[in-house]
Amino acid sequence: MANSTFDDEAMQAEYDFSQGVRGKHAQGMQQGYTVVVHKLDGTTEERAFLLPQGVVALDADVQAYFPDSEAVNRALRGLIQLVPYRKHS
Repeated sequence: MANSTFDDEAMQAEYDFSQGVRGKHAQGMQQGYTVVVHKLDGTTEERAFLLPQGVVALDADVQAYFPDSEAVNRALRGLIQLVPYRKHS
């Protein structure tokens, strides 16, 4: 993983991600997700999160070519130049 803040030293030997599936929950996350926080006093707090309007999630294979918003916007602006402008009715 390029430009990652992942720290190999922080991983414990007993962690086993060999059966993990990358992106397994990505589509569901785009629909929003809920986090349940279990507090020390025995109570729980549930929070719902939605992606902000306008956020677009890239699939991993696409993200390999477009690692940040600047790269995506540059590529899309290049495509826009190739498409004739049409006014929407």
